Amino acid sequence: MSSHEQSYKAGEAKGHAQEKTGRAVDTVKDKAQAARDKASEAADATRERGRETKDQTGSYAQAAKDKAASAAEATKDKASQMAESGRETAEAGKEKTGGFLQKTGEQVKGMAQGAADAVKHTFGMAEEDEDVVLKKRDSTNY
Repeated sequence: MSSHEQSYKAGEAKGHAQEKTGRAVDTVKDKAQAARDKASEAADATRERGRETKDQTGSYAQAAKDKAASAAEATKDKASQMAESGRETAEAGKEKTGGFLQKTGEQVKGMAQGAADAVKHTFGMAEEDEDVVLKKRDSTNY
């Protein structure tokens, strides 16, 4: 074989080797790019799930806040109703007690007047007119 032919075959082999190496490098580059794309998609999906979880957690937190506010408002309303009921009961008791005390006071006053009239009459200081007689009769009815 001639040196020219050997040189040609060596160049041809070198060309094949370079082409094969180029294809292998391209394959490795394509696989690396595919891996980067897949990792980026996974990162995007993870970020999206994180946002969804955050939104859902925010919704749960807001629902809990709303429920707590509603319960607090209901408790406040119930306490207000109970306070109003207490005030009404106290007012009714006050009115009832006031009426009782007024009636008792009038009875004591009438009895005192009757006693005073009786003492006056006993000592002869009373005037025997019709008003005095009526007062005596009324005071004895208590």
